[in-house]
Amino acid sequence: MDFDAIVVGSGISGGWAAKELCEQGFKTLVIERGQHVQHGADYQDFRNLWELDNRGRMPEDVLDEDYEIQRQCYAFNTANQHLFVKDSDHPYETPEGRPFNWLRGYHLGGRSLLWARHSYRWSEMDFEANLRDGHGIDWPIRYADIAPWYDYVERFAGISGSYEGLDHVPDGQFLPAMDLNCVESAVKEKIEEAYPGRKLLMGRIAHLTEPTEEQKELGRGQCQFRNLCYRGCSYGAYFSSLSATLPAAERTGNLTIVTDAIGHSVIYDPATGRASGVRVVDYNTKEGRTYTAKVVFLCASAIGSTHMMLNSISEQFPNGIANSSGALGRYLMDHVSGFGVSGTMPGFADKYYAGKRPGGIYVPRFRNLPGQTPETDFVRGYGFQGGGARADWRRGTYQAGVGAELKERLRTPGPWSFGFSIFGEMLPRAENRITLSRNTDKWGIPLPHIDCTLGDNDLKLAARALEDATEMLETAGVVQLRTRAEPAPPGHGIHEMGSARMGRNPRESVLNRWNQAHDVPNLFVTDGACMTSSACQNPSLTYMALTARAARHAGELMKEGIV
Repeated sequence: MDFDAIVVGSGISGGWAAKELCEQGFKTLVIERGQHVQHGADYQDFRNLWELDNRGRMPEDVLDEDYEIQRQCYAFNTANQHLFVKDSDHPYETPEGRPFNWLRGYHLGGRSLLWARHSYRWSEMDFEANLRDGHGIDWPIRYADIAPWYDYVERFAGISGSYEGLDHVPDGQFLPAMDLNCVESAVKEKIEEAYPGRKLLMGRIAHLTEPTEEQKELGRGQCQFRNLCYRGCSYGAYFSSLSATLPAAERTGNLTIVTDAIGHSVIYDPATGRASGVRVVDYNTKEGRTYTAKVVFLCASAIGSTHMMLNSISEQFPNGIANSSGALGRYLMDHVSGFGVSGTMPGFADKYYAGKRPGGIYVPRFRNLPGQTPETDFVRGYGFQGGGARADWRRGTYQAGVGAELKERLRTPGPWSFGFSIFGEMLPRAENRITLSRNTDKWGIPLPHIDCTLGDNDLKLAARALEDATEMLETAGVVQLRTRAEPAPPGHGIHEMGSARMGRNPRESVLNRWNQAHDVPNLFVTDGACMTSSACQNPSLTYMALTARAARHAGELMKEGIV
């Protein structure tokens, strides 16, 4: 064997798998399909806005030609263009009239450089949801199984947040929370007074407000409140693979990284009934090669890992490796997102704030909680993210005026605004699936075909969420409301989940309670593909905990000679 373990993908899940495997003493290869990115050196976070190409704005002709999908990401600009894929180079297919916004970046560190960093635990309610209402299969784990691993990853990653005592969004191992601004505090007071049981809190985000010695040893520093996170952070103040997990893996001496190597398929050995390695295609030369190992971890994102498994064809698995259940590719989910409401907050003209705080507020789910009378129109629930801010000089972009008069007008701050963006739970449905197209990309790999839509429950949930958001803002005194009424197509939430789900029964699931393929015991999948339901919280913290837990289990199996 070339290595003890192979990890495909270097984003949030891949970084954790590499760290945990290397720290247990295993020689580990990380395969990344994209380019190498050097922490700090390849970021543009020390450049002023006027020093960026085209002042950060992407030229329309370039967007039209190469970034038809990625342009829809709010964070995309010339400072991080190199961290997004060119859609023209990496196509995928969707059915006519059923779009899926697959927003992604192919480079070392993956989307851990671009994520929104909101980090919430799932609760017992979330792991019991499928069993309780019959949508989807039962999770093979409960909160008690993963709670110690939430503790573990939170301490290492660094999550700032407040202790609220909510059973449905459990507290964790937090660094000090960032402060709400004056408008957010006012909205919080009015909402919590008018709606007992509802909470508005500062988002729990993966930023170092008071770095620990462990974090400092990796070269990470305190958040500088610049809010330039989407360019990468040279201080390492927010958690990413490049700032935290991969450096921790590298210092063991057990890590090897190969970039520009596109995962083609997992090699299956019928003699042993196990995976023996991974085939890759060189990004630049298009030549194929293989790597072998005792254990394979797929961490290439929900769609990426599933796509690779479907392309892993053998006599034993003609429809994709570890797919005896037929569940591989099915039950794809995202969050119901891309809609919300915002408006102007009167008053507070004598108030402002210092610094540019990253992250925003969070209103945890308040519908269909245990002990409440269930809603009659829909199951599951939703939460709100957003915040309050005061308009700066950039508001002039949309105002009439030229010359000295306009500049003088923009010298003082504008009015305050406040808004909610909605994230709702999407149910797992078999018809939402990934398959392989007959068409191939320029490396000869079949394109993923993604067929995914919002269902009736998802739309009814969205309608009620918008009503609640609107009513709550009106109650808080926000005026001149502007509504984004329609959810965006699936994928827009950048929380793809499912398609290789965990379950108790091998006849209806791909993975067991350790993220281990039922059919191939040395194959693990720990990214979003493993998720059996979607909850409504941001899922990355759960990927971290599941990955660390699975890697520890895989290590124990290797030490015992079982895999």
